[in-house]
Parts: sequence; structure tokens; C-alpha cells
Amino acid sequence: MPPNTTAPTGQQPGKSGRKKGRKARLIVLVLVLAVVGGVAGGAYWSISTVRASFPQTKGSITLDGLSGPVDVKRDGHGIPQIYASSDEDLFMAQGYVQAQDRFYEMDVRRHMTSGRLSEMFGKDQVDNDEFLRTLGWDRVAKEEYDTKLSATTKKYLQAYAKGVNAYLKGKEGEDISLEYAALGFTNDYKPQQWTPVDSVSWLKAMAWDLRGNMQDEIDRSLMTSRLGPQQIAELYPQYPYSRNEVIVQQGQYDELNGTFEGAGGADGTSTDGTAAGGTGTPASGTSTSSSASSALQSQLSGLYEVLEDVPTAVGVNGNGIGSNSWVIGGAHTITGKPLLANDPHLSASLPSVWYQMGLHCRTVSDKCQYDVSGYTFAGMPGVIIGHNQDISWGMTNSGADVTDLYLEKLTGDGYLYDGKVKPFDSREETIKVAGGTSKKIVVRETNNGPLLSDRDDELVKVGKKATVDTAAPDRGDGYGIALRWTALEPGTSMDAVFALNKAADWDDFRAAAALFDVPSQNLVYADTQDNIGYTLPGKIPTRAQGHDGSIPAPGWDAKYDWTGYIDQDELPYEYNPERGYIVTANQAVVDKDYPYRLTTDWGYGARSQRIADLIESKIKGGGKVSTEDMRQMQLDNSSEIAKLLVPQLLKIDVGDKDVREAQKLLEGWDYTQDADSAAAAYFNSVWRNVLKLAFGHKLPKELRVKGQCLWVEPVDTTGPVDEERRVRECGARDADQAQPDGGDRWFEVVRSLMDDEDSDWWTTPASGAREGADRNRDDLFKRAMIDARWELTAKLGKDIDTWSWGRLHRLFLKNQTLGADGPGFLQYALNRGPWKLSGGEATVNASGWNAAGGYGVVWVPSMRMVVNLDDLDKSKWINLTGASGHAYSDHYTDQTDKWAKGELLDWSFSRQAVAESTSDTLVLKP
Repeated sequence: MPPNTTAPTGQQPGKSGRKKGRKARLIVLVLVLAVVGGVAGGAYWSISTVRASFPQTKGSITLDGLSGPVDVKRDGHGIPQIYASSDEDLFMAQGYVQAQDRFYEMDVRRHMTSGRLSEMFGKDQVDNDEFLRTLGWDRVAKEEYDTKLSATTKKYLQAYAKGVNAYLKGKEGEDISLEYAALGFTNDYKPQQWTPVDSVSWLKAMAWDLRGNMQDEIDRSLMTSRLGPQQIAELYPQYPYSRNEVIVQQGQYDELNGTFEGAGGADGTSTDGTAAGGTGTPASGTSTSSSASSALQSQLSGLYEVLEDVPTAVGVNGNGIGSNSWVIGGAHTITGKPLLANDPHLSASLPSVWYQMGLHCRTVSDKCQYDVSGYTFAGMPGVIIGHNQDISWGMTNSGADVTDLYLEKLTGDGYLYDGKVKPFDSREETIKVAGGTSKKIVVRETNNGPLLSDRDDELVKVGKKATVDTAAPDRGDGYGIALRWTALEPGTSMDAVFALNKAADWDDFRAAAALFDVPSQNLVYADTQDNIGYTLPGKIPTRAQGHDGSIPAPGWDAKYDWTGYIDQDELPYEYNPERGYIVTANQAVVDKDYPYRLTTDWGYGARSQRIADLIESKIKGGGKVSTEDMRQMQLDNSSEIAKLLVPQLLKIDVGDKDVREAQKLLEGWDYTQDADSAAAAYFNSVWRNVLKLAFGHKLPKELRVKGQCLWVEPVDTTGPVDEERRVRECGARDADQAQPDGGDRWFEVVRSLMDDEDSDWWTTPASGAREGADRNRDDLFKRAMIDARWELTAKLGKDIDTWSWGRLHRLFLKNQTLGADGPGFLQYALNRGPWKLSGGEATVNASGWNAAGGYGVVWVPSMRMVVNLDDLDKSKWINLTGASGHAYSDHYTDQTDKWAKGELLDWSFSRQAVAESTSDTLVLKP
């Protein structure tokens, strides 16, 4: 039977008073829905329908399965703090409360991870489901649950699922979320019971979006259709070790065998003799193009189209994702104890991927071991990033290369490996489709993983017809693409979450981190005893000689196999370094003397070095850092590429008075990208046009924006330019995924070319309405300044006094399902925005945009936090949206305005502080 209550079910959380604006929104929504409903069949939604799913936040609810009462205290932003007397009660309550606020989001996530989106949204999702079934996240998660996770972790997962299901008991879809009421117009979908494996699967989705350099592998290979090896190497320059510091500078690996120092040689090589970090030049013998270039080109082009449509979980399908985290020891803070900051940069989603929450045992004991608060994922027990009573931790993506693509030679019912045909490991999957006929697919796996190319008929055709040279095996039945990925092997990351949550010191933290096998993350640490540290956990593969993971490899040759994983004791870490702080912002983890290759594709350190410089400028001469200083650092908008280019742009005689008027905006500009800055708007437009002219027009169509068409020379053209042979070629990528994206890799590309004024990259032909060609750097810069002036005139008006960066650089928050693809009235109901944002690409305040596609915000600091280890109640936090996933709740986007302004909320932790900030209390009774 439904839970017993002593307060009305569906009671509105928070204060009893209603804002007039919110009433007006509800009335507008009801009118719109009434009209649409009348057209559809004479029905309409009432205000009660819209509010039916709002959670009860006061009074009491009886839940079967609890061993004792649990208090759920919510503050004025609806953020819950849970108090229980046993671990199982704590996590059962977490499941119940998260389901109250976010079950629809949880349900969509589990359907995505299991390849069952078609059950909710119909035939349009079948292709996505086929791909996700091929990856088999839920199958791996089940194996992980059955064979790898500890008995204690399973107990917690079961308790969490029990709490979710207690919430679902007796409820219809419209009682759970407005979106279910909308789905009811098109299908009869009913939410199913939650399982522990549903929670474990979410870690696979997170790992997918943080998977490392798989996209770079594809891009480098696709570039070979138009660019030579030297040109590609110039577009993937080496990491600038001499200018941007690595993370671990005084750290250790393998305590039994010694230490390594941060300083390395100047030749850019690691101890294995291969090019180290940030170079796209493959080591000797790794070039797949020598054996099957034609097949690989066509396969990867099709594969990218498949990957592009896969729903994102927490990132932007692996592209452009960054994060900031840093920790400063007590010697340099005003409190005498550490300060720790973190702001992961992820896709903007509504609701935010993060859910703020506190999990507190009334008395910490063997029976109840947790007193932790921070950012959780709705659908998973525990806290992912935050602090407990003793330590705090933050995360950024390490970029470690944990994926490889393999070109596979297909033969009959098997594939070629070391001269022999091996049979596929095959399985049949049935995809159920709402309102349609089920579809059966066969998933085939090689020793390198699932055959991704099976998910696209065109890829199969290409594999059968592709031309290859004599070094490759006979074509036979064709070629395919397989994926080797650490997350497709069962692991222990869920164990790591609970171990981190109760870690009391550095040793506990390191032991917990070692369990966090995927995704590989940079973990920073601070504790109340004034210690700081860093560790790199994760399963990071070692590869056979000659294979560096930078481009796809021939799967038929054993010399390209993975040979194992770097031992945990040999992964880098750092503890209480002499400089007194540690910065991680996706830069190189280690210098060139580290004996293992972690990746060929670090971030290039623009953000990390800026953060380090800001810290140094503050502590130089004995200055002390405050919590407010940490917040201000998170909001730093300084553009590193502007510092490089603006002095040169100001030297150029542009002639045209209107262009000169825009150029003058750059005189005296401090390079900060505030939302109200006209100079930032103009510079970023110039930067976008520099990239387009110098690089974008020279890239193959597979990397350029859809709908942007160019007249280009055929691929096989040799000799002088022949205008009559030019063909019209249109881009193939979505705007937020195209290249050149303008991130700090492109900063480094342009920096390396600045002194070569006559580089071929600076040349462009005359075409269309343009008069004359660009023959050198300053010609191209002048053309970019002219094009930028007229681009902004078209977008913002001729009067430059009205220009501002925020008018171009806007954030729209979209519900990731019906808000993106649903009918217009639902998009109106579920989406919010725009917000005019400061910041930019590769700045500390990283509101990312893709220069190839436009100026709109595509990824953001998904949350911000600053933890004060001297007084945890003086810590600060903010979320991108709000606690609630209910579209017309007061807490749907109630943090977004503050987030956009860079403000932080007070973060209560102690029982007294939580009591003082509590607005509503709900008691869950056994």
C-alpha cells in the first residue's frame, strides 16, 4: 500500500508563500497545455497535474524497510541533509529523497546506459540503443555487481534501490514527473522498479564521456585525407613543458624503487624514446595508414556519425571537457588550514548532472560510518565530490588514454588475428520500441572489444569495398572497427565511492582512490590536519612496443595489443609539496622522465598555469589566501590567446574606418572576457575568423560544421591549382563538435606559428567576393579583423557601443529529453534561459564555446565549491541549476542566476549549522 503520511502528499517544499511570477508561469503553462490538449483530443492539464509530482518535504512518511526514523532537513534552496542511525537507513533515505526530486532524470539515465531509450521515446532512439547495446554498459555493470563489488557495497546499493522503490510504490507516472504526463500522450510507458545494477551502470556512462583521447584518435586519422604527417603534427604540438607546469613536480611513484623529479630533458622525449605528451606524431611502426588507410578513413567517418548521436551523460561526447581543481596548504591561507576548490566543466544540462546533499550518521560508529556532504549523482548512493568531517577531495579529468580503436579484418564468422581466424563472441539483443515493433540485433566482439562498425550499414559496405595497399591482409569480407576500453571490464569504482566518503586521512584516501579504476581522474586532497596531496588512480593500459594509442591500430597484429596496466604503486602522486599548493586543470600530469606513457593528448595547460600564476601572485611576499580569493580565482576571465595576438593585431593597418573603429576596442583592453565587454566580443570574433581562414578551410569535411560548404581541390590533386577541378564539399559535424574548436591546443598551434610569418597555414586563395589572397600571417590577420567586424555588425548591429560578449556568449538550459526534441510547448515548459555569460574557452572561468560552430556556450563549470578545512561550515558551494528536476518547482533553476554571477552559497555541515539553515523537515518512519 502507499506510504502513510501526516502531511498532504505533494506538499510544496520551502516557504508557504508563493511568488507572483511563479503563479504566472503556471497559468501560462496551463493555458498552453490546454490549447494543445484540446487540439490533441479535448483533454488538458490542470495546475494540479503540473504540481502533482512536487515532493513532500514536511511532516512524516512511513517507509517499509527502515530500521529507525530518518530526518530529511532541506534548506531554502531545497538542498537536503539526511540524518540516520544506520548505514542502510542512510542510503535508503538517499534513494527515496533523490527519487522525490529527480526520478525522471534517473529513469532516463538508466534507459540510456542499458540501451533502452526506445522503450520511452520510440523508434527515433533505436539507432542509439543499438550502439549502447553494442557497448554493453549494463552487462558489464551486472558482472561488476556480481563478481567485483564488496558485500558491503552491494548492501548499500540494495538499500538505495529499496528507497527509490519505496518512493515509486503506488504512484502513476504523472505523480512522479510532468514529463511522464507528456509521454502519456504518445505511449503507455510505466516506470519500472529500480535495481542496484541501474546505479552501477551510471558509472559507465560517466566514464564514456570522460574516456580520454578517442576523439583525437578519430580526428587525426580523418585528417590524413587532406593533410600530411608533418601538417598533422603541427596541429597537435608537444606539450609546452618549459612554459606550463605539470601537476606532479615533487612527487613519487613506487616507493620501493625510488622517486622521480619533475624536471626533464629538453628534447621532448620520454624514457621509452617516444614523443611525450601532446603530440599527434605516432611512434615508429604505429601508422595504420601504411596498411589500410582507405578502409580506416571511410570507417572512421561513418563511426563518428554514429558516435555523434549518442546521448551525453555528463560531458560533450568527450570533446573539450575540462575542469579546475586546486588545493593550497595552511602556510599560505588566512586560516592556517588548507583550502580546496573544484569546478568540473561539463555539458550544460537541466537539471544539472549534480545533486547537492549531506549524508550524516547521528553518531559515527561501526553501525553508521558516514558524515559526508557534497555533490552526488541522482541514481547513485554516496557522494562523488565533497568533504567529510576529516578530509576533502576534488576531481578533474586526467585525460589518460584508456581507449583504443582497432581496424579489424573480417573473415566469414570470425576475424583475423596473428594469421588465424578467430570466431566472434556473439550475442543477440532485442530492442523494444514504444508504439512500434521490437528489433533484434546481433552484437559481435573481437579480442579487442565490441565491433562498433556493425551498427551502421554504410560502415559494413565501406569495409567490404575499401581499397587497401599490399601491406594489409586481403580484403575478403571487409574491415570493421572495434573498441578496447577499460570500462568494458568489470571494476571496483563503486567500492571507491564509499571508501572515499569515510576516509579519515591520506592513507585512507590513497587506498580508496586505488579502487577508482574508471574513469581515471586527477584527485586532489586536503585534511583538517593541514595536509594536502594529489593522486592519479585508474586502470591505465600499457601497450606493446610501437603502439602509442594516438591513432587506430591494426587489430590483426599482436604487436599492437595491450600488455597490461600500470601498477597502482607506480602511478604518480604528490604529498605536501614544498611549494605549498597543487593545481590540476587537465594539464600534463608528469614531466618527460616518467617511465610510462599516460596519454599523447594532455590539455595544454593554459588554465592550470593561469591558476598557478594567480596563486603565486597572491602568496608572493607572504600573502595569505582566503575563501573569497579562491572564489575570485574561479571567476578569472583572462584570455591567454588574446595576450599573444592583440599586440600583433594592433600593429596592422586595416584602412577601413569601420574596421579601425573595432580595432580600437582592443587598445588598452586588459584581456578579460566580461559579459559586458565589447573588446572581448570583437577579439573572440577575430580569433574565430583566424582559425577558420588558417585551418578550418583546410580540414576535411568530416571535421567541419554541417552545412558549411567550400570549393576544394579533390583529394588526389597534384600539381598547380586547377579551378575547373574544384568540387563543392560540405561539412559533416554538429556545430559544438567541429574543428578547429578554439581550445588551448589551438592556442599552442598558433603560438608555434607566430614567428613563421610565411607559413603555408597563413595562406588562403582568393574566392567569391574576396579580392586577393592572403599570402602571410598579417594578411590573414587583417582579413580576420575585417570579417569579424562585419560578422558582429550582422549579429549585434553597426554601433559598436552596443556590442558585448554576453550578447554573443549565451547559455540556454535544455531538458535533455523532451526539452531538446519534444514539441514546442514542452520545450517552452521545460527549458530556461538565456543567460549572458562571462568567461570563455580555456579560461579559468571556462564557459566553453566552439569557434568552428559559433559563440554559444556548450560546456560550463557544472558546479563550484570552495572547502575550508579550518571551519567546514565556512565552505561555499553552488550548482548550475537547482535541487529539483520538476519544471515548475521553486528549486528548478533557483541557483542559476547566482551561478552566472559567480556567487556561492553557504554550505552548512555541522548539526548546528544545518539546523540554523533548515526550512523544511520531513521524518521518514519505519
